[in-house]
Amino acid sequence: MVTTPQQVVAAEHLLETPGLGPCELVRGELIMMTPGGFDHGSIANIVGYYLTGFVIEHGLGTITGAETGFQIGHDPDTVRAPDVGFVRADRVPSGPTPGFFQGPPDLAVEVLSPGDRAGEVLDKVQQWLDAGCQVVWLIDPQRRTAAVYRVGEQTVLHNKDDELTGGDLLPGFRLRLADIFGG
Repeated sequence: MVTTPQQVVAAEHLLETPGLGPCELVRGELIMMTPGGFDHGSIANIVGYYLTGFVIEHGLGTITGAETGFQIGHDPDTVRAPDVGFVRADRVPSGPTPGFFQGPPDLAVEVLSPGDRAGEVLDKVQQWLDAGCQVVWLIDPQRRTAAVYRVGEQTVLHNKDDELTGGDLLPGFRLRLADIFGG
């Protein structure tokens, strides 16, 4: 992740600037994103695949892919993009939404890349939770673990032999980490 020092940027700027490339906006500061590696993209796709099938089958809402912007702060603006997001059906806009989703996803999935800095990642997790995201899954391909964050609760760390569950948000959803990491 590369930070570009410049003046404070508004969320509309991201939508109106062609060719800007993948980026996020944090408290008005433009953060350019490096493309994810193969493992990162593969894992995000696997998680998205299982979530999408479950959510569609049960009519629970919408799954979003990487680079989908969620505006979670104003003045200065913050627009974040999880690797996978879930928005409950009662929060999905009824018509076209050409701009960013206003508010956080209900579930944000973040897949770590080798160059991610722990402090920046934990700051992003906290921003999701502070904005009202119910659950954040932080998946670490190198350690083959997944940390589950919820507001006001202890972080739960799962290893490769465990499974992620949907809890109250996605009742009945189960995904074995072995299915994410292979083996």
